[in-house]
Amino acid sequence: MSIPDALAALSSFLGEGYSCSKSDLDVHGQSESYFPQTAPDAVLYPKSTDEVAGILRICAEHGCPVIGFGTGTSLEGQAMALSGGVSVDFSKMDQVLEIRPEDMIVRVQPGCTREALNVRLRDTGLFFPVDPGANASLGGMAATRASGTTAVRYGTMRDNVIALEVVLADGRVIRTGSAAPKTSAGYDLTGLFVGSEGTLGLMTELTLKLQGQPEAISAAVCGFETIGNAVDAVIETIQMGLPMARIEFLDTDSVKAVNAYSGLKIAECPQLLVEFHGSAKAVAEQSENFGEIIADHGGSGYEWATRAEDRSALWAARHNAYFAILASRPNTRAVVTDLCVPISQLAQAVEETRADIAASPLAGPILGHVGDGNFHAILLLEDGNVEELAVAKQLADRMAQRALRLGGTITGEHGVGVGKMPHMQAEHGDGWAIMADIKRALDPDNIMNPGKMVRLN
Repeated sequence: MSIPDALAALSSFLGEGYSCSKSDLDVHGQSESYFPQTAPDAVLYPKSTDEVAGILRICAEHGCPVIGFGTGTSLEGQAMALSGGVSVDFSKMDQVLEIRPEDMIVRVQPGCTREALNVRLRDTGLFFPVDPGANASLGGMAATRASGTTAVRYGTMRDNVIALEVVLADGRVIRTGSAAPKTSAGYDLTGLFVGSEGTLGLMTELTLKLQGQPEAISAAVCGFETIGNAVDAVIETIQMGLPMARIEFLDTDSVKAVNAYSGLKIAECPQLLVEFHGSAKAVAEQSENFGEIIADHGGSGYEWATRAEDRSALWAARHNAYFAILASRPNTRAVVTDLCVPISQLAQAVEETRADIAASPLAGPILGHVGDGNFHAILLLEDGNVEELAVAKQLADRMAQRALRLGGTITGEHGVGVGKMPHMQAEHGDGWAIMADIKRALDPDNIMNPGKMVRLN
């Protein structure tokens, strides 16, 4: 392996698209979560698939690690350069290539963000529904199989990516899937790359499903005396088949942080934030039915927001909850972890997690997309405090073990990266070794985001 030789060749190949500036290296070595800064040796800014293919051919020749980079919002260290190498930043490949309203699909480059795409779609009557909160790049969202607040109705990236263009470790360019709504032609290579976290190749184009913009939207917030009551209301709502577009949970500590950060006046108790999409009549009926469900579980303060600006303020506060929680304890970092369990086990998972955190010396507000059994704990620790970090990691480990015990998964949407690797064997058994075999077949020299997702030794 000769990273210096690779860097020299890449500098000559890309010209202005090559950077070794300290500011660039620092930005691409940071993480949203607790991981220490781990900078690459260079940052590359390709403008085309041909340039990405050229980058990978050079890196393959010299054994240089390659890490894909979208907007840097991943939470399990996926974009860290653990072995040095180059960070391939897709911010200059951010175009919407083709909108096909009649087929309800769109082709985009990987650096296009979900917000930018939805701005482009405003005049078409369509929108892209996957909403992880952050204004993430669509390539990064596909690479981590992201989901978010709307997954309960519209699914995750797994359900909304139908075709890809991918550059493999040796520089070959392949296309997976097609514009057809279904196929039975061979292995599902699209599904293989969605969620692969850049360990098998780099996505250079995505074809995505779109949805029709709903005629009517209504959002509401409602409080509960206990976490259990709120979660039980969610379970009954899902089991009744009520078509929620979003159903989010915030515990008391999360609500306090959001109120202080966003200037809201939500009652400081466990809260559900919900949203319905559909015709005006359907939304009214769904709202009424949901009101009956929450009344049975002691819900209160059930108020609807039908004006766009009121809904936007409500969901902006939810999306900023992570930063609100960080601000609630100055000079902190966070271990941010998630799990996902069957809906029938959700109440037990949340209650056990809340009790485990309460028995620790750390604050750890809980919130999440409980409509699909997915919730998060944001474990706050003093920046640089080794003892608190150890406690937070222990809490996160027990969350993962709890998820598996209850028939769930160690991560519903954050992905594996570095942070969740210790639990992959427990979840997948010999299946994890098969993932490593696939990695070896497509990336025999282990240059694609090494040290993530699978263990090769």
